[in-house]
Amino acid sequence: MSTGSKRFSRTALALIAVVAAGLVVLAVAVAGGGGGGAYGGSPSSATAPSSGGGGPSVKLATTKLGKVLVDARGRTLYLFEADKGPKSACGGACASVWPPLTSTGRPTAGPGVTASKLGTTRRSDGATEVTYNGHPLYTFAGDSAPGATSGQGLDDFGAEWYVLAAGGDKIDNG
Repeated sequence: MSTGSKRFSRTALALIAVVAAGLVVLAVAVAGGGGGGAYGGSPSSATAPSSGGGGPSVKLATTKLGKVLVDARGRTLYLFEADKGPKSACGGACASVWPPLTSTGRPTAGPGVTASKLGTTRRSDGATEVTYNGHPLYTFAGDSAPGATSGQGLDDFGAEWYVLAAGGDKIDNG
């Protein structure tokens, strides 16, 4: 198999995984399943839930890429290179595959996370999204378990996605 074929196969598999994850989220939303969507929240919600009652917690976890930011459930958090400052460029279909970390209260910093780098921004749909070091934060529907980083480096919805280090900068593994 040529290098081009291997690259196509990897890209095709990643695309299939993203589409399949989106279809699962959609199927649960349509069925109105009582157990919650892919992120344990409201099945019709296109956003990753915050922790109950207040703001979500952002903490560090060790992954194959090193220590990265994760949400309260241990799901890896990503930045989207198409975002301009704290303004999110990911809505609609993008937000169903890359659910933003939303908040109903002030986000809290776990050990190793700098509280002063946490903030929020208003999304175009009116929701409040958590930011870190000025980057809106997202999870990835294709991550199958806490600590998974399968969204790392994907070029999806017009730009690349990266996990964040404790300092708030992307980890670019190549």
